[in-house]
Amino acid sequence: MSHNEETPGVGASDGQQGERTGPESQHLAGLGPREMYEAAEKLCRTTTGDGPPEASAARAVGRIAETLADTRSRDSATFAVDLVSRLLPEAAMPPDEGERLLRSVAAKVVKSQHLRDIEPLFREVPDGIPDPAVELRACLLGELALIGSGAGRRSLEAYAEKLRGLGHPLARLPGARLDIEHRFAVRVRGLGSVKSAKQLRSRFPEAPSTDGGAVAGCGAGDARDDGRANAAARPFTAGGWAREPEARFFTLPSPLDPDDFGISFIKELTLRCLAGEGSRRGSTLACVTTPDDVLNELFSASYVGGMNGHGQGGAYARLYAWESFCALMGLPTDVPLLEAVRRAADYRWLRFMAFTDWFHHDTSDLAFAVLDPTRTRVAVLAATDTDAHRDALGQRDTVPGTRSSRRPGVCRTGTCRPCSS
Repeated sequence: MSHNEETPGVGASDGQQGERTGPESQHLAGLGPREMYEAAEKLCRTTTGDGPPEASAARAVGRIAETLADTRSRDSATFAVDLVSRLLPEAAMPPDEGERLLRSVAAKVVKSQHLRDIEPLFREVPDGIPDPAVELRACLLGELALIGSGAGRRSLEAYAEKLRGLGHPLARLPGARLDIEHRFAVRVRGLGSVKSAKQLRSRFPEAPSTDGGAVAGCGAGDARDDGRANAAARPFTAGGWAREPEARFFTLPSPLDPDDFGISFIKELTLRCLAGEGSRRGSTLACVTTPDDVLNELFSASYVGGMNGHGQGGAYARLYAWESFCALMGLPTDVPLLEAVRRAADYRWLRFMAFTDWFHHDTSDLAFAVLDPTRTRVAVLAATDTDAHRDALGQRDTVPGTRSSRRPGVCRTGTCRPCSS
């Protein structure tokens, strides 16, 4: 099976990047790869990044590059990569747009092109990291790893080894999926976002509420760690979720009985997301979950992106998911990922739901609590996303410098089509 035959649910990130239709797209469709490349090349010569006309031209070049990346041929792959990594000036568009474009082109190339047409892009190993050409190829390797392609190809392996030596962040990731990553981007009809207590109970076993848990929760002390909190929240901040996530850490004076790790314990923690609990209709509850469920939700958060942002592409979504996962467990940033998997089995993982004003109860709500093996340390991560402001204003609720590509009526994962009805 060619790696271009899409494994179910393992499409690149074109689904979460806004597709542009209309006269411009129809015009591009009528051009061959070389004609599109030459048109973009002319636009690049007029692009300096200083003012609206140049910014508009840069975005047009980006759309041409994405169209080429989606057009299967060796020339198309070469032209797309050359446009965004060499010809388009770095100052031509805001950094976040340039970053999105590189990641989008990499994802589309891997989805659409034959491996034999991608391999020539890796003839020369890099000299350093701060280079768009190097960054794009690092993303290509990351996307190939997610679909299990490229193993045994000398040029790709040599490039990946050089990236590891240079300390590129994506080089930390394995060259193929780990078993715990089996759900990444896999589409299963009916398994979209959990939006109700009934859905949560139907998919996960409920953790009982105990008096001992409430007592232990009252004695928990705040253990602030901003660096760890930022890493834990990264999938949601990078993806542009509507509200800043809450990542908190607590210590206990004595080991918690595992049976007391439930919603009665969580409700006694000083969490912003639980403030005013009981003010909305619905019962707060917690369910037992697994490490792969948590890791998959972290991946999806930045792979798809939130209402105020955009998808980060498979390679970086995978990196952010692992950074968050390790932060929740309190592991060092350089821990080997298989070691993190081994340790994860010794932690207890909860998924909880609360009906408070902090959660939007709209597009997506996520909340996890993690108990470490000593049973004296707890991590909590909560996030919420909404398109309510966009709908109220008749437009997307955006943050300066970001663009949402979400369509009304489509759930966060883009997989639960019944949600659109």
